[in-house]
Amino acid sequence: MVTTGETVSHYRILEKLGDGGMGVVYRAHDEILDRDVAVKVLRQDSLGDETNRKRLRKEARVLSRLNHPNIELLFEFNTEGAEEFLAVEFVPGTSLSHMLTKEQLPEKEIVRLGKQLAEGLAAAHARGVVHCDLKPSNLRVTPEGRLKIIDFGIAKLLRPIEKPRRADGTTLSSSGNQDVVGTLPYMAPEQLRSETTDARTDIYAAGVILYEAATRRRPFQEETSPVLIDDILHQPPVLPRALNSRISPELERIILKCLRKEPENRYQSAQDLEVDLRLLATPASEAVVPVSGLKWAWRGRVKVAAIVLAILSALIVGLQLRRWQQHLLTSSTGRIESIAVLPLQNLSGNLEQDYFADGMTDELISSLAKISSLRVISRTSSMQYKGARKSLPQVGRELHVDAVVEGTVRRWGDHVKITADLIYAPTDRHLWSESYERDLRDVFALQSEVAMAIAQGINVKLTSQEKARLSTSRPVNPSAYEAYLQGRYYWNKRTSDGVTKGIAYFDRAIQIDPDYALAYAGLADSYLVLGDYRYRPPQDAFPKAKAAALKALEKDEGLAEAHAPLGSAEALYDRDWTSAEREFQRALELNPSYATAHLWYGVYLAEMGRLDQAFTEVKRAQQLDPLSPIISTDLGTLFYFARDYDGAIGQLRKTLEMDQTFFLAYLGLGDAYQQEGKYQEAVEAYLKAATLAGESPATVASLQKAYATSGWKGFLEEWLNQMLARTRHNYVAPYPIAELYMRLNQKDRALAWLEKAFEERSPELLSLKVDPVFDGLRSDSRFQNMLRRIGLAP
Repeated sequence: MVTTGETVSHYRILEKLGDGGMGVVYRAHDEILDRDVAVKVLRQDSLGDETNRKRLRKEARVLSRLNHPNIELLFEFNTEGAEEFLAVEFVPGTSLSHMLTKEQLPEKEIVRLGKQLAEGLAAAHARGVVHCDLKPSNLRVTPEGRLKIIDFGIAKLLRPIEKPRRADGTTLSSSGNQDVVGTLPYMAPEQLRSETTDARTDIYAAGVILYEAATRRRPFQEETSPVLIDDILHQPPVLPRALNSRISPELERIILKCLRKEPENRYQSAQDLEVDLRLLATPASEAVVPVSGLKWAWRGRVKVAAIVLAILSALIVGLQLRRWQQHLLTSSTGRIESIAVLPLQNLSGNLEQDYFADGMTDELISSLAKISSLRVISRTSSMQYKGARKSLPQVGRELHVDAVVEGTVRRWGDHVKITADLIYAPTDRHLWSESYERDLRDVFALQSEVAMAIAQGINVKLTSQEKARLSTSRPVNPSAYEAYLQGRYYWNKRTSDGVTKGIAYFDRAIQIDPDYALAYAGLADSYLVLGDYRYRPPQDAFPKAKAAALKALEKDEGLAEAHAPLGSAEALYDRDWTSAEREFQRALELNPSYATAHLWYGVYLAEMGRLDQAFTEVKRAQQLDPLSPIISTDLGTLFYFARDYDGAIGQLRKTLEMDQTFFLAYLGLGDAYQQEGKYQEAVEAYLKAATLAGESPATVASLQKAYATSGWKGFLEEWLNQMLARTRHNYVAPYPIAELYMRLNQKDRALAWLEKAFEERSPELLSLKVDPVFDGLRSDSRFQNMLRRIGLAP
């Protein structure tokens, strides 16, 4: 077993924190990223065979993407010698179970902590992750009062088939059901019946926790497992107020709704639970909404509303009602020139339908983006607010927009209903609300109708071409549309597996509807990512991207989503600069708020040496997608190309403030530090990039050792040797190898690898004209000849 002072991987053990059923927990220091973490060294009997280990690693990667203030972050699951371990966020503070043994919490504190618990669960459930072993000992409260859910999903990973456990974690000796995971007093009836578990299972456990916090006892007290199981399945709990008369009837109602036996009778989402807890925490004086606030409440105000409408009717004789409504709604707002569509909430009662709600959000963004006078925030930034509980004025400030659209999507069979609310962000003023219901075949008409209504609600002027684009729609096969949305859902992951799975869905959509232009555009984007991210060789990916884009335009010439990838394919692979620029400009003409097109066009302009224009386009992309780490990183790359290394470092640090796990920003930092001769900082940045990109600890350690023993040159040589070794078994892009040779001042070998990049039409070659790494070759006739062959020099 591990001892204090020992190192596990790159984690130095500082102290033992606890010993549990799954292993021993230590506080440790991450020597690479310079932070304290919790390392959980797992017991061998909790892991099973190698197949189970592989499954654990795969599922751990899913859990590692949970990033929320109320969830402990999982960093990695790995092996060091004979030890299997998890590295997770170190959360200081005390467990909720310990707090509950000390004193009765006041209702205000119970509600505050319960609200944070619901927010964390909502974020996890939005990712399709269910805890399945929620209990007070798995909740920690930091010294600042923030609740953190710990061991999120780890119990389920490590105990796929196991007997139920008592509250203290020990296995019950006899149980009517052994194919379950969890701690028995907190388990939902469907868990005990071995039925399907989902978000509502965690909501039941949250109800048990709230009950325990309110009464200092669990709903069912029996210690004998058969009796306890029978009580959970069939008996009602004692009313909380019978045990603690100081709690409010509303808190009791919330708790009992969580504890309903049948999942369909509980809260259907953690978001719904959070809303009720938030309203309970709101003082009565604040619950009254003034006329200038969000909405008129319906209950108790029907008569008042009738009187107001009568007065308005007298005022607007001879004028159109719609015009007056718009005037009254917007009279206290400034001019609305920018808007964000927040992720539409999935009300289908099925987490598997999240892709549909996300897809409808994307399509509404795309529809509004066709309006040239309106700046529409792109998907990457707006989707970061999925499951977040921020005030709309805060959202408006963070995204720099005047208005936001929020709403819901509900789908049943081949029918869909959208409810949308338009809100003036600075004052949280509700401007407009409407619901639309259509057959799924008419979904594009529905989206256009919503976009037109929003445009009218903010009095934005539409050109005749924009009106035509918004009003043009054709019926779509529901099955093809569903496949397309699933394709986009997986494409947005940008991983090799995700994009490949997206291609399968786009192909399915085309098989169902061969004239479906958007599905061909999805294929074009997919093959473009596979080539540009080096997942596949250029000659395999880019011709397919171009063919799919051309097919999409054959079906719909006015599709911006096809012109943009066509422009990229013609630049990156065909090197047809004139056609590429024409396609980018056409995409932006059709969709002025298309951030990706602005970004791709800006990168193209930079590679052509037109840096001033490039900065204009990339900064425009950033305005449209302010929370996008890739846009922020590419802006840093422009500073790097301009030889403004301090500017590059400053911009890339801003990226890491946005997302400290974005490894491409660390790569860019390494490049900039290297150009300034700050080799220690460059090595640190490169090693962080390697760690975050998933390199093995052994690989990172060998690079560290090389720098420690042989300095910067030794580090570069070790890095180069690792890449050359990989070429024997896997595809490795030649351009980065040429860069390493150039940094080692081995110019002939650098030119040889650039020749290989030229032969396979590597997309990175487009950077050759502006990449500072090759400044030492610019006077070489062989280098100038290559620039001419690529088309980057006359």
